[in-house]
Amino acid sequence: MNKLWTVTLQTYWHQVKSWSFLILILGPFFIIGCSALGGAISANSDSESQIAVISSNEQVRQNFIKNNDKYVDSKIKTVESAKKAVKKEKIDGYLVFGMQKNQVKAVYHGASPIADELKPKVKSYLQMVQSQFNLQQAQLAPHQLKALQQQPQYTEVLQKNHQDDKLVKMLSLIIVIMAVYMILISYSGITAQEIASEKGTKIMEIIFSSTTAAKYFLGKILGIFGVIVTQLIIYIVGGWATYRWALYAKITASFMRDNQVIINKVLGNLLNVNLIFLILGVVIYTILAAFSGALVAKPEDSSKAAQSTTMISLIAFFLAFAFISHPEQILPQVLSYVPFFSSFMMPIRIINGQVGSLEVILSLVILIVSIIGLTIYISKIYQGVILQTDDTSFWKRLKRGLSYSRL
Repeated sequence: MNKLWTVTLQTYWHQVKSWSFLILILGPFFIIGCSALGGAISANSDSESQIAVISSNEQVRQNFIKNNDKYVDSKIKTVESAKKAVKKEKIDGYLVFGMQKNQVKAVYHGASPIADELKPKVKSYLQMVQSQFNLQQAQLAPHQLKALQQQPQYTEVLQKNHQDDKLVKMLSLIIVIMAVYMILISYSGITAQEIASEKGTKIMEIIFSSTTAAKYFLGKILGIFGVIVTQLIIYIVGGWATYRWALYAKITASFMRDNQVIINKVLGNLLNVNLIFLILGVVIYTILAAFSGALVAKPEDSSKAAQSTTMISLIAFFLAFAFISHPEQILPQVLSYVPFFSSFMMPIRIINGQVGSLEVILSLVILIVSIIGLTIYISKIYQGVILQTDDTSFWKRLKRGLSYSRL
C-alpha cells in the first residue's frame, strides 16, 4: 500500500509542478481578467465621451443633467467655453436648449454626431419639456389637467419565467458540455504523455520487480485524479471569489444585479450532480488515455497516444450539441447510460428536466462500475502492454497486451 501511495504522490506532484498545469489553471482566470479589463476600458471610454449643455433656462439645463450626468460635463455653462472645450477635444460637442415661437428646440454642435444612446434621451426630454409648456399655456382647470395626465396601463402576463428558464438552460448546457470536453481533452493528453514517456526505459522493469504493475497503474490513475480534483477545487474557490468581486465591482455590479436570478440558476446547474458526471467523465477518459499511452511503440509517439480518446470525446461532444435542445429523443436517452457518452448526455437531460432521480442514479452507477471494471482490467494487462517496445502495428501490440491477461 505504501508503494501505491508513493506512485500516486509522485505522479501528482510531477503534474502539479509542471508549467502545463499552471497554464491550465490560469487560462480561465486570464480570459475573465481580459474580459473585465476590456469592460473597464470600454466604460472609461464611454465616460470620457461627454458633451456640454447650454440653456438660458437653468432649470431646464439642470433637469437634463440630473438624468444624464454621465454624458454631460456640467462645469461648462456658456457657448463660448463650450466652443473652446470642443476645439481642445475635451468634449465631443455641446447641446443648446432654447425656445422659439412657443416651441422647445435643441441644437447640437459637434464634429461628429451625438452618441446613439444619448440621442433618444434628448428627444424624450424635449417631448417632456414641450408637453409641460403646452399645459401651462393652455391654462386648464385642475380637473382638465388631471384628465390629461391620465396614463395608459400596460401589463405582461407570461408563463412562469419561460424566457429566463430557456436562457438558463441553454447557458448551463453550453458551459457543462464545453467544460467536460475541454477538461477531459486536456487530461487525456497529459495522461497519455505521462504513460507514453515511460516506454522503452529500463526503470519500468526495476519498478515492476519491487511492486506489481496493477498497483503502479492504479497509483498513476489516482495521481492524475488528484490533479483533476485540485484543479476543480481551485476553479470553484476562484470562481466564488470572482463572483463575489463581480457583485460589488463598479464595472460589473449593475450587470450582476440585473441578471442575479439567471446567474444563480446557472451556477446551481453547474454545482450539483452535473459536477459529479463531469469528474467521472474525465476519470474514465483518463483511464482510456493511459491505456492508449501504454500502447505506443516509443516515447516519441506520445503525441499520437491520445488520438483514440480524442476521437471518442469529439463524437460525444458533437452528439451533445446535436441533441442539446432535443433530449427527449431515443438516441440521447440511450447514450445517457453509456460510459464515455453519459457525462455529456445525462447533464443535458437533467438540465432540461427530462429525467428522474432513479435514472440519474442508474447512470451514475453504470459509470462508476465501468470505471472500476476498466481500471481493474487494464491494471491486469498493464505490464504486458507497457513493456512492449517493438515497433509493430497498433493492433498487434493491442492483441499481445490483451493476451497477457490470460497468462
